[in-house]
Amino acid sequence: MDELEAIHRLKRGDISGLALLVRRYQVQAVRTAYLITQERDLAEDVVQTAFIQVYRQIDGFDTKRPFAPWFMRSVVNAAVQAARKQHRQISLDSSPFEDGLPDPAPSPESAVESAELEQVVWQALQKLSPEQRAAVVLRYYLGFSESEMSDELDCAPGTVKWRLHSARKQLRILLGTQEE
Repeated sequence: MDELEAIHRLKRGDISGLALLVRRYQVQAVRTAYLITQERDLAEDVVQTAFIQVYRQIDGFDTKRPFAPWFMRSVVNAAVQAARKQHRQISLDSSPFEDGLPDPAPSPESAVESAELEQVVWQALQKLSPEQRAAVVLRYYLGFSESEMSDELDCAPGTVKWRLHSARKQLRILLGTQEE
């Protein structure tokens, strides 16, 4: 079953269509929500709620458009709202970078440097507002263009540019002050 068939099944009230969408998008959605909320359990709750919302609102989805941006928009919006409600920052103990990304053959020194850099960047990201984190995640993690971000975040292109500008400016300050 392909994505379009799964969506058509959902539109007919057949919940089996949701299983394919969950398999296809759950990992990316949880990672995205986690980067914004900074809490694993909260990110999983956000994604679960987003899938329930898909089931309830699938009739409003235009099958001529791609599903992923429509779905990820609800994930990002829900994650930003959840992060606002939390008003707290988590410790580095649950950093998404703690497992690291596999390198073909990293030397011990480069592995340590890479882990240290990831930790510094993670600390700086934690200090951004949820809206700024969402902008950074969409642009640099998911690779969205500014116009796609504008559509996903349901805001003016100028707002997207401002959020990215202010996030980059704050990251420069934060990362600059953390260097020795």
